[in-house]
Amino acid sequence: MANIGFISLGCAKNQVDCERMMYRVQEAGHTVCAGIVGCDVVVINTCGFIDSAKSEAIDFILQTAALKAEGQVGKILVTGCLSQRYQQQILEQLPEVDGILGTGSYHKVVEAIDALLAEESVSDFASIDEPELETGRILTTPEHYAYLKIAEGCDNRCSYCIIPYLRGKFRSRQMDDVLYEARLLADSGVKELIVVAQDTSRYGTDLPGHKRLLPELLRNLCQIESLHWIRLHYVYPDEIDDALIDVIASEPKIVKYLDIPIQHCNSNILKKMNRRGDGDFLRTLFAKLRDRIPGLVLRTSVITGLPGESETEFEELCCFLKEQRLERVGAFPFSPEEGTPAAEMEYPDASVAQARAEMVESIQSRIMDDYAQAMLGSTIEVLVDGYDEEFGQYFGRSWADSPDIDGRVWLASEEDLAEGSFVMVQIDSVIDGDLSGYVLEESL
Repeated sequence: MANIGFISLGCAKNQVDCERMMYRVQEAGHTVCAGIVGCDVVVINTCGFIDSAKSEAIDFILQTAALKAEGQVGKILVTGCLSQRYQQQILEQLPEVDGILGTGSYHKVVEAIDALLAEESVSDFASIDEPELETGRILTTPEHYAYLKIAEGCDNRCSYCIIPYLRGKFRSRQMDDVLYEARLLADSGVKELIVVAQDTSRYGTDLPGHKRLLPELLRNLCQIESLHWIRLHYVYPDEIDDALIDVIASEPKIVKYLDIPIQHCNSNILKKMNRRGDGDFLRTLFAKLRDRIPGLVLRTSVITGLPGESETEFEELCCFLKEQRLERVGAFPFSPEEGTPAAEMEYPDASVAQARAEMVESIQSRIMDDYAQAMLGSTIEVLVDGYDEEFGQYFGRSWADSPDIDGRVWLASEEDLAEGSFVMVQIDSVIDGDLSGYVLEESL
């Protein structure tokens, strides 16, 4: 049996894929190592969504290759979106790589490792449209929270997005399988489940009956006693209906936080991008959500420099953000991805797109500062994430903060705090945009 190391890059959905590969490898009798030095095989699970992600993946491959040249690691197996997208190029241009698996071949990771150890070549690309095979996971998140992936692939076909070509058509997992995994995670100590997919709002629409099953799934998840928070990501605006709004509003375990990627608000740009709706639709939707779900925090992502975006369309986007005052906004410059329709359209220069993204970040920074100031004096529930040795202080997250993408709440406490516990906190200051307060009591 061999020592196997893993490097996972990209989104939370990719992280779940890596956790499943780690489980398969361990079940086969190999040792899954915390680091990569000294490993017989290093599996690099890559992202290939945009240029920055591709560059990061290549950097990690080259860094691992340097260790290989020094004899500190053995074989290199590249998996994930980058290998799916650049199958032949990786083997031709990165000779240090010993094998590659596509996104439809995650379940073959053990066979691939065994082949590499036997000095055989590996290049496997199974169908990306097949249902996912169920398996266990080795969590790489802290023990108190985990991502719950409910579907794979995407049918939206946004003109700028390469994901359907890398991940295949939208495929929902069976609800019984999702709930079984959720119960296992809860039994292992997970207190917060973060529900993810390329498009969570379409969950169930590809299954017999073609119904939106997300509201039903959420109600069932809320019945798992030891779960305390359920957080929902990647809900597309045109798929939000009254049934979903009702369950979010009525179930106390579902945090009042929605990640709704809008990308833009100009109707002409959205039409070019094969997105549905426009600025007026989004205004109506956000007003409805805030009215029906008190205390709701909205997160979105926008792309600057999309085809068709002149100064006029960009100003419309800025005015929309100033008007709507969404609490969480991520801005990304347009990345023309080869193979997508948008890459063939006319679009602003990359430097213009970057400058516009920075302008959006500046606008959003002021909105977030105002939001943080409005929280002063309030008492909120916080999930303790850990202790920062550098600052000598505990930190956690409120319902308004998803891990790794949002901020922290800094905690002052006279008692030791257990990681994964929930505490009630009186907010008394803002530190570099993050809330800070003192612990009043432990709630769980």
